[in-house]
Amino acid sequence: MDLDFEQPPVAEAGARPRGTPRTNVDRLVAVAVAGQVAHPIIRANPYRMGRDGVPRLLPGSGGIVLNRRVGDPAVGLAGDHVEAGVSLHNNGREVVGPPDGPNRALMFYSCVGNRARVLNGAAVGSVGTVVGKHGGINHVIVDFPPRVKRRLAIGDRIQIEAHGQGLALPGHPSLHALNLSPRLLRRWGVRTEGRRLHVPITHFIPARIMGSGFGRSEGVLGDLDIQLSDARVRRRYRLDSLRLGDFVAICSLDYRFGPSARPGTVTVGVVVHSDSHIAGHGPGVTPLLIGPVANFHLVREPRANLAWVLGLRRRPGV
Repeated sequence: MDLDFEQPPVAEAGARPRGTPRTNVDRLVAVAVAGQVAHPIIRANPYRMGRDGVPRLLPGSGGIVLNRRVGDPAVGLAGDHVEAGVSLHNNGREVVGPPDGPNRALMFYSCVGNRARVLNGAAVGSVGTVVGKHGGINHVIVDFPPRVKRRLAIGDRIQIEAHGQGLALPGHPSLHALNLSPRLLRRWGVRTEGRRLHVPITHFIPARIMGSGFGRSEGVLGDLDIQLSDARVRRRYRLDSLRLGDFVAICSLDYRFGPSARPGTVTVGVVVHSDSHIAGHGPGVTPLLIGPVANFHLVREPRANLAWVLGLRRRPGV
């Protein structure tokens, strides 16, 4: 297997260039959307057949993950597609449009970095942060401090201040934003460098190893999985060190209208769920910024993770 791929110029982290990118934030529409804390789901057969032919019994998606959150490892957990936060699903049904319209709206409107507030129950009034969207099971994932998660209950309602879809960067017309809240853009360390955008990331990932999620016609209702079945690729691109909440650059991938391989294009996204043993699956990435390689200045920064960028954690384990 040829391991080479088109990779943008890499700089090590140092002094960040000045210049916050201009946006159309004054034209964005903020909308309240809500869902319920989702119960985990187990299919008829609880075994998950691995790509190695071994069936496994492991925790999966949904529920309230009490002892894992953004900043923790995404690889090596005794779990499969774990959403390390609080999983939301809108169980309402609508007579106009598709029956699952309310949940699709929850998925669409929610952007990474949006604030979420608990509406009822023992944790009422507590505030969390949207940290990803998981397609297929169709959950929005919200991070709360551990003390809040232990007070939440399955079925509690959480409302999100959805703000960010439609975000544009007028100074960088070739770049496309999806699922990116203005709050996250301000805190991420993204800066204008002439015609390029300086973006901190933790990993480069070749598009050829992306798996589940291909075939979608949009990039706002979920994620795309990183396949970790090739040990040489894992070592070369340090993929065993992936953490939940890491910002990663997938080259050459165009996610504007659904994921497709396209030379000269890069998609920067955030890792939203853990690894999987299932063929074609792995840690999921929700897209945030897409555009030509030449218009990005991607900088490796170990703390380019939602946990530190948004101040959700002070240090690992806290």
